[in-house]
Amino acid sequence: MARWESNQSTIPDWFWQAVDTEAESRTVEVDECDVAYRYYPAAGKPGLLLIHGMNAHSRWWDFIAPQLLENFAVAAMDLTGMGDSDYRYNYSAATYADEIIAVMDDAGFGTDAVVVAHSFGGYMAVKAANIYPDRFRALVLVDSGIRHPDDPIPDRPLMGGMQGKVYPDRDTALMRFRLQPPQPCENEYILQYIARNSLMRVDGGWAWKFDEDLLTTLTEVERQPDDYTALTVPVGVIYGADSELFSRRTLAYMQQLIAQDFPYQEIADAQHHVFLDQPLAFIEALKKIVGRI
Repeated sequence: MARWESNQSTIPDWFWQAVDTEAESRTVEVDECDVAYRYYPAAGKPGLLLIHGMNAHSRWWDFIAPQLLENFAVAAMDLTGMGDSDYRYNYSAATYADEIIAVMDDAGFGTDAVVVAHSFGGYMAVKAANIYPDRFRALVLVDSGIRHPDDPIPDRPLMGGMQGKVYPDRDTALMRFRLQPPQPCENEYILQYIARNSLMRVDGGWAWKFDEDLLTTLTEVERQPDDYTALTVPVGVIYGADSELFSRRTLAYMQQLIAQDFPYQEIADAQHHVFLDQPLAFIEALKKIVGRI
């Protein structure tokens, strides 16, 4: 991609090398909607699928995916209603599960494929792993789990606070980009990159690449303890030490529910958006986790 002008010298070389790695843009049809994904081929290697969180998209993984090509062919998908995938009238966990499997099939991934999923994407991947357990070698959940029933729900704005907003020009929109749930991130260059790949032209200006009706038409996606007790595929967990949405108590609760000992890694100085806060530590942790499951 064209490199923006701001603070070039502060952006590390590894980042540019990653985002300059070309990916194939592909689509696969699921229930009359095109599901977009980015594919990084690696002949003869098993597959690894990356799934984003709520209102995010596949380009959030552009600086992560190329770091995994030594061991995997990699795909990063856009769930419908987000990124470059089509919008639906209604969204459900079952449909998202079908989309996950369709991308894996279209990418040519076999039963030795690993799925790595962040936040909301992790919830949908858990659903898919329970419906199609024979399609997963392993599932790695990234700051994605189920809250202990006694934990209070954080007092924070609802996800998707930028919904319905149209900005008159691209620069104005870029200035308004915010992570959800709200958190700081010291890697401003990563936020700039994601923001620049999160916009689309619409009538009247620029808007973010997600369906503004997604949250109100989303059904059957609530996390239940049974979703985790039913898991039979090998599982790994990576979470931010300072995450608002995942705590050590969350981890302990998941250890009670999931009927297997699973590897996990807490990433220091990271919040919910773990791989934005500490991308290199995340990559190292992911490689270790995958090597153990």
